[in-house]
Amino acid sequence: MEKTNLNDKFALFNDYWSPKIVGDLNDSHVKLAKFKGEFVWHQHANEDELFFVVKGTLLIKFRDKDVYLKEGEFLIIPRGIEHLPIAEEEVHVMLIEPKTTLNTGDARSDLKKEKLDRI
Repeated sequence: MEKTNLNDKFALFNDYWSPKIVGDLNDSHVKLAKFKGEFVWHQHANEDELFFVVKGTLLIKFRDKDVYLKEGEFLIIPRGIEHLPIAEEEVHVMLIEPKTTLNTGDARSDLKKEKLDRI
């Protein structure tokens, strides 16, 4: 059992939209990611998804509304809800998701990560 410093972990990588596993919580991964630009519209049919903004501001577009998340805020997106994350500037995000969750959900994309790095 060891503590984790988020700033130290974020300093270990620079790629965007490529979550890194930093811990395991029951049947879920705790992941860190840096976002910049626009991701892809997608949904997760079987999993809820938690976005916690550590640094910056994240826009999450839904088909019927937009939600802005600032530092220290989080949003849980229920399974089956289509969404599009957008980061105008670099954003640092913690994700908590079931271990089976693909980052692009049901979307076909070059951004899909089948196997995540652990840092």
